[in-house]
Amino acid sequence: MKFSDIIGNNSAKERIRQMIDSDKFPHALLIHGLPGIPKLSLARAAAQYLQCTNRIDGEPCGTCPSCLQHQSFNHADTYYSYPIVKIGENPTSNDFINEWKEFLNENEVEDFQKWTKYLSKENAQPIIYQSESDRIIRELSLAAYTSKYKVLIMWLPEKMHESCANKLLKLIEEPSDDTKFILVSDDEKSILKTIFSRTQRIELKRPSTADITSYICRRFNADPESARLAAVAADGDIAQAERNMELDSETKQFHQDFMQLMRMAYIRNLKELKVWSEHIADYKREKARRFLNYASRMVRENFIYNLHHPELNYQTAEEKTFSIKFAPYINEYNVEKLINEFDTAEKDIKMNGNIKLVLFDMAIKITILIKV
Repeated sequence: MKFSDIIGNNSAKERIRQMIDSDKFPHALLIHGLPGIPKLSLARAAAQYLQCTNRIDGEPCGTCPSCLQHQSFNHADTYYSYPIVKIGENPTSNDFINEWKEFLNENEVEDFQKWTKYLSKENAQPIIYQSESDRIIRELSLAAYTSKYKVLIMWLPEKMHESCANKLLKLIEEPSDDTKFILVSDDEKSILKTIFSRTQRIELKRPSTADITSYICRRFNADPESARLAAVAADGDIAQAERNMELDSETKQFHQDFMQLMRMAYIRNLKELKVWSEHIADYKREKARRFLNYASRMVRENFIYNLHHPELNYQTAEEKTFSIKFAPYINEYNVEKLINEFDTAEKDIKMNGNIKLVLFDMAIKITILIKV
């Protein structure tokens, strides 16, 4: 992984490059920012550059033994830690190392939603277990084998079990001279404060629409206009832009669910709305939350549709067909209230609310708002 492979955030890349060139790379670096930014890729590039034996013009050479090992995710002095699901006693990231390598090979930008699919438990909530700390302490106690520095890249430290974080605290605070930690976070505020305070931090910004459009054109061999629509609708989230382009079966199903909800709410068919609530509840917690986020976006897009400025509207052809008749029912009197209902339901489900009750209650409220 080279710095030039990473979309946007040139100042952050240059800062890390200078840290390494001056041999002032911190013992614990936290790279953080919103989801959908290639933070993990930057961490990988930093580790490869740090361990490269023949740096060229501010980039890892790509040809030395160290770089070749990085490219196959087999560097002897680079370790990874990431959220997993429990499949036995004392679970560690190594239990899913093959899935991890496949995930990194197939995705230029990390996406937690996609990672859960590699774990074959999409509705699970992966975490970094306490037993992971024992593995990390054991492996980092070994002397560096081929490089001056050992590097641990931890993806999503905010998902560490508290007992794991507490056991790693001293190691992160006072590592051996040949050990570097690179933490990669989507939500730095959820990291244990004692860990957070012991890191040097670099915040990444979401790339520009132009940068994401260029990336989508390259990755999907897409025409510029389709790529632009996917990029703008993603609001700087590259992973979401990819999902917009893929138009997978989930997105199509969500659109059908949204249309059914609005049609049943309009005619106030409570019986069918109850059936609809049970259908969405069958998606389980995480997928139901994704649907509610989709529905919230569709309400916004339909409100914008009424402004008659197509350059501001970012919908698929199928979504636009529905909006022709539906958009007039979304107006300045109900748009914020509708969005609030979807967002509140998503938060209630996140907080372990009863999914069926939350959804049916929301659906009843929409029957009132849709005719405001």
